Amino acid sequence: MPVLNELTHLPVIVDPSHAAGRQSLVPALARAAVAVGADGLIVEVHPCPEKAMSDGAQSLSLPQFQAMMSELKPYLAIWTQARATQNAAAAV
Repeated sequence: MPVLNELTHLPVIVDPSHAAGRQSLVPALARAAVAVGADGLIVEVHPCPEKAMSDGAQSLSLPQFQAMMSELKPYLAIWTQARATQNAAAAV
């Protein structure tokens, strides 16, 4: 992530759902992505993952997604502070 952020002005988006392929790993990979500086996440969410036409095994249910987003709040606060510091240093 840091290398990509240095090489491009474009946002770096991570897809923990497809990276893991398993529902149980998505929250941990999302935390890791935010912790290393991802600008955004793409997460598979379905109201009933076991009935999804595709990607059900890696999809979070709506309650799981809400829980994951709540757990990400401290990581997002750190990301916001780090990005503000980077932007201030770049402006000098």
